[in-house]
Amino acid sequence: MLIPFDELQQLDKATLELLIKEHLYSQIEDGSLATFTAENIQGAIARTLDLLKKGELVVEYSEENETIAIKNKDYLPK
Repeated sequence: MLIPFDELQQLDKATLELLIKEHLYSQIEDGSLATFTAENIQGAIARTLDLLKKGELVVEYSEENETIAIKNKDYLPK
């Protein structure tokens, strides 16, 4: 189930930021994003939030696994 951006805006700011950080850290681990430092983490969070707003990234909740993750919309099953 995809969570609309408008509903994400209702989350506590810290909760949304943690979700975005988890997404960014997973990209470092799989090699699709260069490492980042504390100085540029806020910029990466802002860019990710912008991509969520534009719909290029989406938040998916898996009821089966009870997990939530940010994903690229192009990698979702059609």
